[in-house]
Amino acid sequence: MRFRNRQTPPSRYLLLLLVTLGITLALSPLSLIRHRTPATMVPTPQTDAWWMAQHEHALARVRQGNIDLVMIGDSITQGWGNEGRQIWDTYYGHRRAVNLGFNSDRTEHVLWRLDHGEIDGIAPKLVVVMIGTNNTGAHHDPPGETAAGIHAILTALRTRLPAAKILLLGLFPRMASADDPIRRINVTINDHLRAYADNQHIFFLDLSRHFLDTQGHLSQDLMPDYLHPNARGYQVWADGMESTIRNLLGE
Repeated sequence: MRFRNRQTPPSRYLLLLLVTLGITLALSPLSLIRHRTPATMVPTPQTDAWWMAQHEHALARVRQGNIDLVMIGDSITQGWGNEGRQIWDTYYGHRRAVNLGFNSDRTEHVLWRLDHGEIDGIAPKLVVVMIGTNNTGAHHDPPGETAAGIHAILTALRTRLPAAKILLLGLFPRMASADDPIRRINVTINDHLRAYADNQHIFFLDLSRHFLDTQGHLSQDLMPDYLHPNARGYQVWADGMESTIRNLLGE
């Protein structure tokens, strides 16, 4: 009996190769990195003792209730209690406002705070959010990942405070010139944030132009370190969003 030499057709070799390649790519570290959850979306506390103490102080205030307006953010928002104190008292003291700005916070830190009681048991009319510049400057996160972290914050707020309106502020400009790489990253983040507004529950407001001259230079008279507003800067901030605040609060 004679046996024929049976050869696998070339098309089958090609199919086998493509299947093997697909399995290899699916299991590769590069694929796992591509599909990982960005750190900007993973709730994480800061580890300094002062930060946890400030969190406990925030919880104590929240438990008192009687809150119509909440501002959430990093040191720029926290500064309403320092350089911006007089302006805060004038614009927001009568609005039963609470400042939840924490120095050095990134999106993941805000997510942790929201998960650990800072908005529990309250029903504010409006939440103002500005966060993410520390993801850019301190952590060098890609703008898409920072935007994803901000989106996660919005999702948490909508879930926990369904009756509240949310004013999402664009990241303030930082660094002196318009072509600075860090400034451009924040601009790209803001481009993402615009798409998150539905103008029913979430509203977007970019106040950047109020801090810049016609050439796009950041005024050191408003932000001496090209990042944090001084008293004049907080006045510009308050004036820039006052009509929007009034409308969203139904005043």
